[in-house]
Amino acid sequence: MHISKFVAELIGTAILIVLGDGVVANVLLSKTKGNGAGWIVITFGWGMAVFVGVFCIQNYNSGAHLNPAVTLAMAVGHKLEWNMVLPYMGAQMLGAMLGAMVVYVFYSDHFRATEDKDLKLAVFCTGPNIRNPGLNFLCEVIGTFLLIFPIFLMVDPSVAMDVGAPAPHNMKMGLGALGALPVGLLVFAIGMSLGGTTGYAINPARDLGPRIMHAIMPIPGKRDSDWGYAWVPVIGPLVGGLLAAAAAKAISPMS
Repeated sequence: MHISKFVAELIGTAILIVLGDGVVANVLLSKTKGNGAGWIVITFGWGMAVFVGVFCIQNYNSGAHLNPAVTLAMAVGHKLEWNMVLPYMGAQMLGAMLGAMVVYVFYSDHFRATEDKDLKLAVFCTGPNIRNPGLNFLCEVIGTFLLIFPIFLMVDPSVAMDVGAPAPHNMKMGLGALGALPVGLLVFAIGMSLGGTTGYAINPARDLGPRIMHAIMPIPGKRDSDWGYAWVPVIGPLVGGLLAAAAAKAISPMS
């Protein structure tokens, strides 16, 4: 089966959000089987969401970014053509919005049963436990750097197709060639270690797409979508991605 890179990114990001926002809904919303299961369940669920999303589209040559910060960093690192950046980001945003809609429909009874408006918003997007925009922004920059810089370290090495093959016959590893599990485990580690301040968006589409859906869907008893904070989980990850790309280029043997 052949699908375009655009469709692959859309599908992969939608799967990521269904499973990622889905685990948050299962833990936070009232009268679910997982209600109150806690932070470890959320972080592990998000790690597995990344694993499944990447794994499902790893054979369709998009690179399985599922994240505008990754896409931007890959373009800066000369691993993606610049003319693909906006189509990739558009696909990721649409996928995130679709995934958020699925989560709302799936848990609609539980949204109605939940009185806490903040918990309803938290299903869709991140927010800080202590609101300090400057530090919150720095947390998102650092968290995203520690997502994308290790990805560069994972995908950079050349692997010869045949022992002793000359350089032109080497192939570069991508996330698909490497396998999705290390990336999922990396996201799990970031969530466990660094997620306690802002909820570790580390992905502009993951936060902005569902936040838009929270704003436009008829969720009963919802609050505002906290647009005053929304720039932090969008700009912070993009800056973190740029810094990760710069650091990877600085240590590259080809730089």
